[in-house]
Amino acid sequence: MKKVITVMLLGIAIFTFTFSSPALAADAVSGAKVFSANCASCHAGGKNLVQAQKNLKKDALEKYGMYSAEAIIAQVTKGKNAMPAFGKRLKPNQIEDVTAYVLSQADKDWK
Repeated sequence: MKKVITVMLLGIAIFTFTFSSPALAADAVSGAKVFSANCASCHAGGKNLVQAQKNLKKDALEKYGMYSAEAIIAQVTKGKNAMPAFGKRLKPNQIEDVTAYVLSQADKDWK
């Protein structure tokens, strides 16, 4: 009986790993390139040339409820106030990559 259960569990594990799609992690290195090409004109070095107080530094992101991947993805995709929407210009994976880059840079204080 133990052998049958072991074989069944092994079969379930193999089936699960074979047919499940792996989660793709965002790529901050690729995000740096996307940022440079699309965002740096207003946000170079984590600054905000339009509204200085709403920069991309960690404390400002936290203050304005933007210190999460979900919030940044929504902002980049849909735009808001002076920031244009990039949802039609960038692919979803590019937006995820630039989000990873922004969060990683914010954690390093853009240094």
